[in-house]
Amino acid sequence: MKKIGILGGVGWASTLDYYRGLCAGSWQRQIKNGAKTHSGPLPCPRITIESVNQAETRSLRGRPGEEDSWAAFDAVFRNALLVLQTAGCDFAVIASNTPHARLHAIRQGVEMPVLSIFDATAQVVAKTKAASALVIGTRVTMQARNYAEVLAPYGIRANPTLPAAEIAEAQSMIDEDFHGGASATARTRLLRFCQKHASAGEAVILACTELPLAFPDHIDEPSFEAAGVLFINPSAAHVAAALDLAEKETEGQAPA
Repeated sequence: MKKIGILGGVGWASTLDYYRGLCAGSWQRQIKNGAKTHSGPLPCPRITIESVNQAETRSLRGRPGEEDSWAAFDAVFRNALLVLQTAGCDFAVIASNTPHARLHAIRQGVEMPVLSIFDATAQVVAKTKAASALVIGTRVTMQARNYAEVLAPYGIRANPTLPAAEIAEAQSMIDEDFHGGASATARTRLLRFCQKHASAGEAVILACTELPLAFPDHIDEPSFEAAGVLFINPSAAHVAAALDLAEKETEGQAPA
C-alpha cells in the first residue's frame, strides 16, 4: 500500500478525522475483502502528517482575483507538501477545502500527486443524480468557483455566488461553531443556513472539512440525508479517493 501524506492543521479537528477515516476505512475494506482471518490488528496505511498553523495561514490569505497576493499563503502549503514528499509519501491529501482553491499554485514544484477534494466530491455528487448543488464553506471557498467548474462537466449546476452578507454568515458559523469540532449548536445553525439557501432536492456540499463533524452518525458517508436535506461530505469522499489510490498497485510492482 502506498504511503499517504496528510497536510493538516486547517483545522486540527478535521485532520484527526482524516487520520481516523483513513485507518478505519482501510480496516473496513480489508474485512470486507475477507482479510480478517486471525485475531489481532490489521495493517493500517503508512501515514505522515505535516500540520500547518491555521492562525498563520488565515492571516496570509490573499485577495480574490489578485494572484500575487496569495504568494505567501501558497508557499506555506507548498513547503508542507515538500516535507511530506521528503518523508517518502507517495501522494498527499490536504485536509481542508480552502487551500484547494489555490491548488494550481500550491503544487508547483511538488513532484508527488496531490489529490483534489473538488474532483473527489464532484464524482460523489454525480452519483446522487442531483441536478444542482449549494456550496457551503469558508469565505475563500464560497467566493471561488472551483466547485462550479468541476460539477459542470457532470451537468450539475452550483449555486451562484451568494451575497457578501451570506458568505460572511457562513464564515462566522464556521469560526464560532466549528472551531476545534462541532459545538452543541452547530448542527442547528447549519441546518438553518441550509433551509434558508438550499432548494428542494438540491445537494448541499459541506465544503469545509469541519462541517461534516456536525453529523457524527454519517461521518464516513460521502453522501447522506439528514433533516430532509441531501448532504455531500467532501472529507469522506476525499478519504475514499485516497484509499483507492493507496491500494492501487504501483506500475511494475507485484502485489504484496
